Amino acid sequence: MKVVSREKILKGWSVDQKYCITAENGQRYLLRISPHEQELGKRTEFLYMQKAFDQGVSMCQPLEFGVCDEGVYSIQSWVDGVDAEQHIATIPPENQYTYGIFAGKQLAKIHKIQAPHDFPNWEVVFNKKIDRKLELYQNCPIKIENAHHLVEYVERHRHLLEGRPCVFQHGDFHIGNMMVDKDGKLIVIDFNRADFGDPYEEFNRLVWSAQACPCFATGIVDGCFDGNVPIEFWQLVALYVATNTISSVPWAIPFGQEEIDVMLNQARDVLQWYDKMKTCIPNWYKRP
Repeated sequence: MKVVSREKILKGWSVDQKYCITAENGQRYLLRISPHEQELGKRTEFLYMQKAFDQGVSMCQPLEFGVCDEGVYSIQSWVDGVDAEQHIATIPPENQYTYGIFAGKQLAKIHKIQAPHDFPNWEVVFNKKIDRKLELYQNCPIKIENAHHLVEYVERHRHLLEGRPCVFQHGDFHIGNMMVDKDGKLIVIDFNRADFGDPYEEFNRLVWSAQACPCFATGIVDGCFDGNVPIEFWQLVALYVATNTISSVPWAIPFGQEEIDVMLNQARDVLQWYDKMKTCIPNWYKRP
């Protein structure tokens, strides 16, 4: 492919260098460049993105992977559209829910892809993560009001991790990592945090979608389960959300007061949604 122009993209948290490139035929593509030391992980990410695309997931098509002077690169199809959050906020609740249903069906397709056979036992993996996050919070100088409810819920529900399956995960599945193209179709983007784990853990990012658009978040859940949501799902998602919330403030401190405030506000929302963890079904979950 002969590239005639390259425009830097500044949006996003990734350390990748991102560009909109234009080929000599006028076609645009997304170019991502990562550090050389990430080659193995990025190759795996690209391979599993191809598997997801082959499953029919509505996403950028992964086209090319290679090594260049600047690092390791991938080229994906370009989405000509707008941020999903920007579009979905302007439409009626019923339409928001419909978009959520579609998004949930895409996530179900992603979760059909199994983790590598040698991926470690999930109960062991996540219990270590819980221990690490609890320690981080205990040593954190900034405390979440009523955090003990989160900690108690996590400790009481660790047993639910036993025997959980492991699949391919998008890694950051929420409304901020989706676009709506010029034809009105929802497109999942940014697999940069792709990983393997319990498919239910993927829903720990629902907090971002629920804060932005509860009807959309409700649709994601219903779309993934065809409306038949098991209670074990809610119990485990509450465990994963509580675990993430506990560690969110220690994570935010290096990024400054603005991010700390975002996470403290989100923690208040989580405790309100779950009635201080007395219920496992959040009160934002309501069909329009």
